[in-house]
Amino acid sequence: MEDFEKIIQAAQGYTELGMHDDALTELDSLVAAVRNRPDVLELRILILMHAKKWDEALASSRELCKLRPEATIGYIHAAFCLHELKRSGEAKSVLLSGPAELLDEPTYHYNLACYECALGNLESAQAHLETSISLDKKFRVFAKTDPDLKALKL
Repeated sequence: MEDFEKIIQAAQGYTELGMHDDALTELDSLVAAVRNRPDVLELRILILMHAKKWDEALASSRELCKLRPEATIGYIHAAFCLHELKRSGEAKSVLLSGPAELLDEPTYHYNLACYECALGNLESAQAHLETSISLDKKFRVFAKTDPDLKALKL
C-alpha cells in the first residue's frame, strides 16, 4: 500500500505543476485492480479535466457513474465534459439522470444554469442559478464573470 500512496502523491504533485501527462503516467503504473477504484478514477478525471482532455474525462466519468451510481460527482463531471464538448443538451440529460442527492448540491444547479443558458432556456437558467446561490453564496461571485451565464445579464 505504501507504493500506492507514493504513486497517488506523485500524480497529485504532477497535476499541481501542470504536468498532466506525467500524472496520468503515474496512475497508469498502478495495478489494474487499484487503477479502477472510484477514488483513483476520480483523480484521473480531475487530471484529464485540467488537461482539457474532455473525451477521455467523459469516458472516465461515465465509468465512475457505473461504479458508483449513487455518487453525484461522476454525473457532475460527465455533464461538465459534455458541455465543454458543446453538447449541452446531453449534459443536461446526464445531470437530470443522476441520483436525487444532486438536488442538494449547488454545483448541480449552477451547472444546470449554464447548460440551460447554452440551450436558450433563460428562465430555467435563472431559476437554477438562484437555487445554487441560495445553497452556497459563493456561486453569486462565480456567476458574475462566467461567460456561460452572460445571457442572464447579471
